[in-house]
Amino acid sequence: MHFAQYYLDCLSQASYLIGDKTTGRAVLVDPRRDIDDYLHDADAAGLRIELVIETHIHADFLSGHLEIARATGATIAFGEAAETGFPIRRLRDGERISLGGEDGAGVTLTVLATPGHTLESICLVIHEHPDDAAPFGVLTGDTLFVGDVGRPDLLSAAGHSPHEMAVRLHHSLHGKLMVLPDATRVFPAHGAGSACGRSLSTETSSTIGDQRRLNYALQPMPQTEFVRLVTADQPATPGYFAHDAALNRDGHPFLDAAPPAVLTLEEALAARDRQGAVLLDCRPLAAYTRAHLTGSLHTSLDTRFAEYAGSVVAPGTPIVLLADPGTEREARLRLARIGYDRVLGHLPDPAAVLDRAPALTRRSHRVRYEELGLEQAELSASRVPPQVDSQWADAQLIDVRNPAEYAAGAFPGARNIPLATLSGRLAELDPGCPVVLYCRSGNRSVIAAALLEARGFADVCDVVGGYEAAGAGAGVG
Repeated sequence: MHFAQYYLDCLSQASYLIGDKTTGRAVLVDPRRDIDDYLHDADAAGLRIELVIETHIHADFLSGHLEIARATGATIAFGEAAETGFPIRRLRDGERISLGGEDGAGVTLTVLATPGHTLESICLVIHEHPDDAAPFGVLTGDTLFVGDVGRPDLLSAAGHSPHEMAVRLHHSLHGKLMVLPDATRVFPAHGAGSACGRSLSTETSSTIGDQRRLNYALQPMPQTEFVRLVTADQPATPGYFAHDAALNRDGHPFLDAAPPAVLTLEEALAARDRQGAVLLDCRPLAAYTRAHLTGSLHTSLDTRFAEYAGSVVAPGTPIVLLADPGTEREARLRLARIGYDRVLGHLPDPAAVLDRAPALTRRSHRVRYEELGLEQAELSASRVPPQVDSQWADAQLIDVRNPAEYAAGAFPGARNIPLATLSGRLAELDPGCPVVLYCRSGNRSVIAAALLEARGFADVCDVVGGYEAAGAGAGVG
């Protein structure tokens, strides 16, 4: 058997190539949009990709099923409940997919219908030989992760509440996956950092037995308690998720991998003023905060670039990249992986451009926690702002972390508006009043500050080092 996991750190996303070396037949599961690695490896192993399977309609990235089908002639397959805008093979619960010869021997996949994260979610049990006593492993999609389970609230199915989907998820986990042998290897579609779950491990595989013992959501508990656990304090949903889910369901253009065009500063500013383009600065945080074009947005390529870009840039918005030389093609590809294809071009050397145009640049305003003058006390349950004695006494203190992070401890008097929801909640803030932003380590708060500056907030700053630095040095609870 040929088995390969492709793990993409920047999206915390995994895809899989499974083939039978005897027959050369293969399936590809949950591919990303840039497919060259799959094609190269399949060719090198003497495999033909005959089927591309999606464990569900993904929301956090644009799938590569259309690209693979065009390149290989493979059939696209989803769970039986999927509704798509293109022809698919519907996989039934219990259906066996043989990659072996006519005698039925060889690598076999068994389909498990596992609704809960979505209605059409499936898992795939892999047997290297049909008569093996125990499976080689199971591809669990977004139903079961290492350390967590799929969230039922992300894009709840029409007519089904998160509570109802959580009940379905409980049935799928305990009726389909937890009955597999403990030695069965678990291969999920996502790892740590993904917004598709709350407590995902950095490990990219596990076993059913280890998850039975270690996964908080699989411990013995009433179904009602499970439902409460998996519907509470989930990460905020990035704004682009609904956009990507629709494109994965209805169809999308094929990937254009060409490098972005080179633009002058004048052309970039004209694109902003005439076409509504966003100037997206992809440089490292230190370079951006030191000097950036006024009104530009920021998310660095050394972070969760695409996810954060999708949180502050609306789908379909034209984009001009400000990227360090040699990184512009990677930036465009990462944006394309979430369906952001309208990249008009890039400034070839942003640092040099900024040096030549000081009147158009600004430096980020950053403060240390001690400068805020907040009381050295834990945030009370009443969320009553403390008394402060500093220039920030009247500032709006905003925590842009996810709800679970905020619930575990926050600065006194802070309000929680996660970065993923900030662009849609700006009306809750007073643009005429100073705003102080913070996150865990200082990365998301810089992204948030850039967004507020671009939207006309005149007095914005963020806390250097975020909650971690303040907690270590100031005893913040």
